Amino acid sequence: MANVDQAAPVATSDTGGLRRDVGLIGLMWASVGSIIGSGWLFGAEKAVVAAGPAAIISWVIGAVAIVLLALVHAELGGMFPVAGGTARYPHYAFGGLAGMSFGWFSWLQAATVAPIEVEAMIGYAKHWKWADGLQHADSTLTTSGFALAVVLMAVFVGVNFFGVRALAHTNSAATWWKIAVPLGAIFIIAIGNFHPANFTSEGFAPFGAKGVLSAISDSGIIFALLGFEQAIQLAGESRNPQRDLPRATLGSVAIGAVIYVLLQVVFIAALPHASFAHGWAHLNFAGISGPWAGLATIVGLGWLGVVLYIDAVISPAGTGLIYTTATSRVSYGLAKNGYAPKLFIKTDKRGVPWFGLLISFITGVVCFLPFPSWQTLVGFITSASVLMYAGAPLAYGVFSDRLPHLPRPYRLPAGKIISPVSFVIANLIIYWAGWGTLWRLGFAILLGYVLLGSYAWYAIRKNLPDAPRLDFKAAQWLPPYLLGMGVISWLGGFGGRGTLPLWWDMAVIAVFSIVIYYWAKATASAPEAIERSIDEVVVTDAPAH
Repeated sequence: MANVDQAAPVATSDTGGLRRDVGLIGLMWASVGSIIGSGWLFGAEKAVVAAGPAAIISWVIGAVAIVLLALVHAELGGMFPVAGGTARYPHYAFGGLAGMSFGWFSWLQAATVAPIEVEAMIGYAKHWKWADGLQHADSTLTTSGFALAVVLMAVFVGVNFFGVRALAHTNSAATWWKIAVPLGAIFIIAIGNFHPANFTSEGFAPFGAKGVLSAISDSGIIFALLGFEQAIQLAGESRNPQRDLPRATLGSVAIGAVIYVLLQVVFIAALPHASFAHGWAHLNFAGISGPWAGLATIVGLGWLGVVLYIDAVISPAGTGLIYTTATSRVSYGLAKNGYAPKLFIKTDKRGVPWFGLLISFITGVVCFLPFPSWQTLVGFITSASVLMYAGAPLAYGVFSDRLPHLPRPYRLPAGKIISPVSFVIANLIIYWAGWGTLWRLGFAILLGYVLLGSYAWYAIRKNLPDAPRLDFKAAQWLPPYLLGMGVISWLGGFGGRGTLPLWWDMAVIAVFSIVIYYWAKATASAPEAIERSIDEVVVTDAPAH
C-alpha cells in the first residue's frame, strides 16, 4: 500500500507564464488519453502474430514493467511538480550532460508520436472509398495523403493554441469516448463469440519465450501502454500537483493495463478458427488491415465495425493532440535547463509556449517523409520512450540518498529495491526491440547531441546567463551505458549476431544495468549542486495567473 508523506508540500512552480488550470481528472485523462490511442487498434493483432495466445503473458509483463516505472515517476512528480518533468529529473541529479541527453530522449519520443497517430488515422481510413488514394500499396503517403496529414497536424497544434484549459476539456471529452469504445467492443464481441479452444488449438506459445519477449517491444505492447508521463509533463500547470500527480499517474496505468489485457483475451477468443488454421504467424481474415473493425464485421457485428472505424479517427486524434502538447512542454523544460534557446519558454496570453508548438508541427511534417507507416515506428518509439523513462530510476536513486530531507507527497514503498529493478526492466525492453531498431536510435541520439550540444557550446562560449554546466564527472557513466547497450544488442539474439544465447543475454543486461545504476549513484552531483540546479529552474513564488 502506498504511503502519503505528511510533510509540508513543496511550494514549487515554474515561471514563464504557464497557468495552473488542470485538476486531477484533467491530469489523469491526459495520461489515459495518451495510453488509449492507436495502440488498441493494432496491438492485439500484432502481438498474437508474434507470440500466439501467449501474447497475454507479453501484455502482463509489459504492464508490470510500466507500473514499476510509473511508481518511480509518481514520487518524483510529487517532489518536483514542474513542466516537462521527465526531461528534468536527470538534469537535477547528474548535471548538464546527462540532463541534455535524457531531455533529447524525452523530446524525441514525444515529437514522433503525433505523426504516428496521424498515419494510423489515415491507414484506417482506407476502409472508406474516399480515402483510397491517400496511401500507396506499401502504406507510404501519396501527395493527397501527405497534404491531409499536414492538415491534421495543424489541427492538433491549433487546438493547443487555445490553452491548456481548452485542451483539458477537449481531451476529457475525447477520452470518455476512447475508454467507452474499447470496453464496449470487449463485451459486445465476447458475447456469443468467445471460443476457449482458440488458446490451445494451434499452440499456446508457438514461438516460445523469444516470441513472448520480442512482442513486448516490437508489436506495440509497450508503445500502447506509454503515456502515463503526460500528467508529469503537465505538472507545471496542475492546480494541486503534490496530491494529484501520483494519483493521475498510477490511475492511468491501472485503467490502461486492464483494458489492454482484456482486449487481447477477447481478440484471441473471438477469432474464427479458419483465420489462424495455418498458424498464428499467418493470421488472416477480411479486413485485417483494421483488425478490430474487421473482426467485428466477420462475426456479424457490422454496425460495431462502423463504430470502430469512426473510433480509428477519434482515438489516434486524441493521443496525437496530447502528445503535441507534451512536445512543447518538453522543449519548454529543455530551454529552462539551458539546452535550447529561451524562445521555447515564451508564452502567449493564454500561457501557451507557442514556439515549441510550431516546432512540434514542423517536426511532425518532416516525420511524414521518411517513415511510411504506423508499424515501422513502433519499435523505434518504444526504445526512445523507455530510454527516456530509464532516467527516472537513476535520478530516484540519487535523490533518495542525497536529498532525503525533501518532502515527498507520495513515498514509494521499497523504493530502493523497485528503483534498480525498474532500471533493469527498462533496459530489457530496449534490448528486446532488437538491433535493427537500436542502431537507428543511435543515429537519432547523435543528431540530438549535435543540435542541443551546439546550442550548449554557443551559450557557454558567449557566457550567456542560461548556459548549462555540462558536468562530465557526474555523467561519466552515460557513454559506457549507451555504447554498452548497443554492443550487447549487436551480440544478442534479437536481431543481432546471436553470440549471446537466449537467457544469457538477459542476464548480461541485468548485470550491466546494476553496474550502471550504482556507478551513476556513486558519481552523481553533490547535494548542494543538485539543490542549486533545482533552484535555478524552480521558484517558490505564486504561479502565474
